[in-house]
Amino acid sequence: MEIKIATRQCADQRGNPRRFHYFLTVDQEETPRFFCENYGVRIAEESGGDISIPGITTSAARIDELMALLVDNRVGPAGLSDVVADWL
Repeated sequence: MEIKIATRQCADQRGNPRRFHYFLTVDQEETPRFFCENYGVRIAEESGGDISIPGITTSAARIDELMALLVDNRVGPAGLSDVVADWL
């Protein structure tokens, strides 16, 4: 499942507009003893770039913190992996 969280626009180094769409991804994990949701993120650029990283955390509070960081800083698809690696 995927939930659109926000859309942000910014200008690149040449002044060209870029528009990013931010999504929360939710996978359901089931084991014999419990059931939980595993959260990830996807960023899609309107002009074509798209990347997702599933299964980052099972904590709703932590994924909310990460999503706010990504949206507030207008992180694009190219920077997602580095930001998530540093955040973890």
